[in-house]
Amino acid sequence: MTRRGLLFAAALLLLAAPPPLAADDCEIQGAARIVAVGDVHGAYDSFVAILRAAGVIDEKQRWSGGRTRLVQLGDVVDRGPDSRKALDLLRRLEKEAERAKGAVHALLGNHEVMWMLGDLRYVSKGEYAAFTTRDSEAVLERQLERAKPEMRDELRKQTPLGYVELNRALAPEGEYGKWLRGHDALVKIDGILFLHGGISPALAATPCAEINATVRREITEELKQTRSAPLKSLAGREDGPLWYRGLAQEPDSFEPQVEQILQAQGARAIVIAHTPAPGGRIKTHFGGRVFQIDTGMLTSYVPDGRASALEIKDGTFTAIYLDRREVVHSTVP
Repeated sequence: MTRRGLLFAAALLLLAAPPPLAADDCEIQGAARIVAVGDVHGAYDSFVAILRAAGVIDEKQRWSGGRTRLVQLGDVVDRGPDSRKALDLLRRLEKEAERAKGAVHALLGNHEVMWMLGDLRYVSKGEYAAFTTRDSEAVLERQLERAKPEMRDELRKQTPLGYVELNRALAPEGEYGKWLRGHDALVKIDGILFLHGGISPALAATPCAEINATVRREITEELKQTRSAPLKSLAGREDGPLWYRGLAQEPDSFEPQVEQILQAQGARAIVIAHTPAPGGRIKTHFGGRVFQIDTGMLTSYVPDGRASALEIKDGTFTAIYLDRREVVHSTVP
């Protein structure tokens, strides 16, 4: 669907009033075990496989991680065909983990926020198809009745079936929109920050809770303003927590700035996704202060990618792949 088509189609949809802001639970202590997973991008089968390899779900895809805290660092959606299935899995696992005294922290990525703000440039055919029903053609025709007659043929060509239903599901009171808007951009567990893009020097002094509250406000209360100027919002800025790539790309000489960021945030390490690590392997930067865990799970997008997870337990950081485990860093003497 072209950008022009997206703009036309977006005009057909009405958004409901935003829900109240959720309470922030940014800093957590005393995790028995943490498992972090990066970008999924609709690669549902690989996502399931790595969760099994990490021991947080069983063969029936039910929570088996006990008191483990699973942190998914966003970008579940876009590019791959099975984003909806991956979202549904996370929604269910949240409840199952809580009953087992564990937790699932499904953080926001830039692509989830893009969806909520109406930027659907990277939605795949399979993702639209997942939202279609037997009534999708009729649903689209009813929406087209709101457009000017001279625009309807062009809109009909440009708008895939499932587009209307996907947007409704992402509205503030929609099935997925309401759920996503209740989630955070970052969380700090036992002094380790987890977020999609990274903390830039510009945001070093901004507390975790304030970042979460600002992003949440932008995708709820300030939805209309953010849609009109997304690049000015914290959720859309290149140096914002969902888009910043510096922690993955800066040279070793950037280490003093990393130390300043960590000190300002009261953190001992940062785990990031967003930027695929070369060779499909989890990378460490700046002496084990930054862990880059997007290893290109969607291999049709990242040809040398693979599914992976980062386990943090008893001071040891272990990369989990489908065929092996590798210790990538340890603070144990």
